[in-house]
Amino acid sequence: MNPDQMRDASLLELFQLETRNQVQVLNNGLLALEHDPTSAPQLEACMRAAHSLKGAARIVDLHPAVRIAHAMEDCLVAAQEGRLRLQAADIDALLLGTDLLQRVATPGVELGQEIDELVARLSNAPDAPPAAPAPERPPKAADFLPPIPQPDDASVAPPPARRSSDQVLGEGERVLRVTADTLNKLLGLSSETLVESHWIAPFSASMLRLRRLQSGAGQALDSLRASLAGEPIDARSQAALDDAQRIVQACQQELAQRASEVDEFGWRMGHLAQRLYDTALACRMRPFGDGLGGMARMVRDLGRSLGKQVRLEIEGDSTQVDRDILDKLDAPLMHLLRNAVDHGIEMPMDRLAAGKPAEGLIRLSARHAAGMLLIELSDDGGGISLDRLRLEVVQRKLTNAETAARLSEAELLEFLFLSGFSTRGEVTEISGRGVGLDVVQTMVRQLRGAVRIHQQTGQGTRFVLEMPLSLSVVRSLLVEVQGEIYAFPLAYVSHALQVRAQDIEQLEGHQHFRFMDRQIGLVSARQILRAGEPAPAAETLPVVVVGDHDKHYGIAVDRYVGERTLVVQPLDPRLGKVQDVMAGSLMDDGTPLLILDVEDMLLSVQKLVEGGRLARVDGGGPVAQARRRKRVLVVDDSLTVRELERKLLLNRGFEVAVAVDGMDGWNMLRNEAFDLVVTDVDMPRMDGIELVSRIKADPKLQSLPVMVVSYKDREEDRRRGLDAGADYYLAKGSFHDDALLDAVEDLIGKALT
Repeated sequence: MNPDQMRDASLLELFQLETRNQVQVLNNGLLALEHDPTSAPQLEACMRAAHSLKGAARIVDLHPAVRIAHAMEDCLVAAQEGRLRLQAADIDALLLGTDLLQRVATPGVELGQEIDELVARLSNAPDAPPAAPAPERPPKAADFLPPIPQPDDASVAPPPARRSSDQVLGEGERVLRVTADTLNKLLGLSSETLVESHWIAPFSASMLRLRRLQSGAGQALDSLRASLAGEPIDARSQAALDDAQRIVQACQQELAQRASEVDEFGWRMGHLAQRLYDTALACRMRPFGDGLGGMARMVRDLGRSLGKQVRLEIEGDSTQVDRDILDKLDAPLMHLLRNAVDHGIEMPMDRLAAGKPAEGLIRLSARHAAGMLLIELSDDGGGISLDRLRLEVVQRKLTNAETAARLSEAELLEFLFLSGFSTRGEVTEISGRGVGLDVVQTMVRQLRGAVRIHQQTGQGTRFVLEMPLSLSVVRSLLVEVQGEIYAFPLAYVSHALQVRAQDIEQLEGHQHFRFMDRQIGLVSARQILRAGEPAPAAETLPVVVVGDHDKHYGIAVDRYVGERTLVVQPLDPRLGKVQDVMAGSLMDDGTPLLILDVEDMLLSVQKLVEGGRLARVDGGGPVAQARRRKRVLVVDDSLTVRELERKLLLNRGFEVAVAVDGMDGWNMLRNEAFDLVVTDVDMPRMDGIELVSRIKADPKLQSLPVMVVSYKDREEDRRRGLDAGADYYLAKGSFHDDALLDAVEDLIGKALT
């Protein structure tokens, strides 16, 4: 609510704002009092919050709220004076009072009976009715939010409750309300100022070059004067020479002074621009604790509804986090906390039997590390049963039992992030639908981050969320593609490699290279970004490896430029969503560039693969010339025969690509250059005879030699293949190593040209 809205708000809306802040104080204090019932500071804070709410309720003539706040205040005063020691039942009643205070301001809500019961419980009347039973449904995050969404720092009724972010302010400092758009514009202008300040460095370098030229001119005049020494020279020429030397010296002195001033100005300008940018960026930051309102209460109440004792500890609540990131972290953290209480923490008797305290501990921490925000959420529960998880994966037919048995712990835990995956056999209001961790991963990816799971059976589970410190800046790997600079956000980059051309293999029509014991598909950045012709052949290729655990691709770029922290400049909304592009930015020298949308690029790659339009990173041909190896396409639907022929030809020195049937082979022939085709006859989609006929009917391919290798060795079969245009027919019945290799060399010669 901005100042104008605050001025025009009704008294009831202002009371809701006041209630939001004071209820947060009460929740935090009551949770602390549950562990230390005699804490004087917490008792004082809670009593003052209840007293403030009672006064505010009187102002708006909300008598039910006055009754609730007054009863809570009396209970807390009794605890302060030592007449009452707060028990778990008292904390339950006081927390119920905070919930009723938030609900009572909603027009049309009748809470008379609930308020009567609460007042009776808090006043400890002998004829008090029994406590209202706890609701059967587990508490939801929305239960702890105010009736209407309002900013965190809203507070009007005296005395104001401060946010944790305001508590660092001195007593005499003013707090101004600034809109998010204004802050974004300020950050954009400060980043432009920082970029512009870098132009002074090249200007200073040009002045230095000018000084060198001036110095050279002075030396040339000195040499001229020395060469004329002892020579007769008229007075007019001597005077001109003296004037020239005097002017050059004066220019040198003036230039030296100005160059020094430019250097000093450049340093001061750069320093000031950096400070301005850092300050503007800090304006967008909020303490991590500001986004955790209601979470400790939710954990406590959810645990009690499940019959568990659970406590939430928060570390690093003063860690600075970008406002946009903090707002979007609420849902993922709520899911992880509910998951920890329901799945992680055991029942008290089970914990005692395992030698653990009856009360479970969930720890939530935030810190900065290597320019990233790290959020860790851990519990000391039972961990994750890998055997049960492995069985669930097989039962859901996500993989077979043999493959599941070979999966490592890290690979197995990744299944928990799949949509709809749950280890719970029944669906409850708390869990079982398999949407929790899927939501967490989706939200974290939207924040350009990643989430990992670590577990120790019997000891607990730990989730690590890694995200950028701010969405306004992004640490990026800069690359060049067809003369243009692009940026890969580092959060999406697995590795940046230099892949040797000889290590690139052709498997089933696509280029791959082997890295960390797995095949990585190779894709040209030029094709994805539609940036012109394929890159020329080279001994090594710069390759950026991106993707998640099950789909990795290597994107070949022209060269690496470096690593930079870039200020994100959103694209004009009128452009809509630009394919494969997330935003724009400027380099230090002002050169514009595009920040790539890696997830969108992965979708583009998938479409290219499915459409059979994936091209070679070198366009085919140049690499063959560079390696001086002839290329053979093997087309066979039998994996055994296909691999046997491929290995035989590779060992003889040929470069080999394989296709799984005639249609796959035909698509490869239209996109790549080969010296020979070796094909089977009987294959799905397109048989070998039709493939040979298409090759010989194509003007560009009709000169390409084709060898048919088939189990059919009858004369009519051989004649059928040769009539279609095959250059050689080899029967698999008489097939042996030398026969195939000799036939290949008869058709196209040795592997090396």
